[in-house]
Amino acid sequence: MADKQQQHGRRMPALGRRLLVALAIVGGGLILALDEQTAAQQVKPIPKALHDVASTEATQTAVLAGGCFWGVQAVFQHVVGVTGVRSGYAGGSAETATYELTETGTTGHAEAVEITFDPKKISYGRLLEIYFSVAHDPTQVDGQGPDSGPQYRSAIFPRDEAQAKVASDYIAQLTAAAVFARPLATTVEPGKAFYQAEAYHQDYVYNNPGQPYVVIYEQPKIGALHHLFPDFYREKPVLVAGSAS
Repeated sequence: MADKQQQHGRRMPALGRRLLVALAIVGGGLILALDEQTAAQQVKPIPKALHDVASTEATQTAVLAGGCFWGVQAVFQHVVGVTGVRSGYAGGSAETATYELTETGTTGHAEAVEITFDPKKISYGRLLEIYFSVAHDPTQVDGQGPDSGPQYRSAIFPRDEAQAKVASDYIAQLTAAAVFARPLATTVEPGKAFYQAEAYHQDYVYNNPGQPYVVIYEQPKIGALHHLFPDFYREKPVLVAGSAS
């Protein structure tokens, strides 16, 4: 299978007939509209999580999936308190944790990121707030923007029972508050291992700033992070390669 850059490049001409990217900042809320369907999403502020994971450890990890892992990784690489972000796969087995197999949509894997963070600087609940409001559209089922299939689903892979409860409670909180015009599609999938993706997928947005898919779909998310979470935005990303940390 061709690599993702070539795949997305082939999709781009067909997207010319659609609304490619619309960013709307209204009342502290964000729409990242990649097509006309997501443009219909209701704009409301994203509330803080009512419950959170205790910061009893020096370092914690979170595993989140929300479409193409390039953009999700890039967003969290700019978050204060995050010490590392790796792109990878979660939801399936070690034997199928490759890009070629994951892209078939039959492995159970989702493109995901593993976030290592200092809970004294940023909490798990705050990471979820960024995840739901900036990193992706949590109302899209099995896809994000031009990418479709269960490998692009919105999913949280909690590392323990405390994270699972906070994630489930936050989804219920957002649903009860009617934050989004459509139901949340995000699933909570405990007990799933994370497997790091191939080297060429790491730091992809940083390494390919002019790639059309990156410019249209991923870079605006970083700007939205800066706008909505200025106290948690860091100018230099923390990279897997470490060159800009």
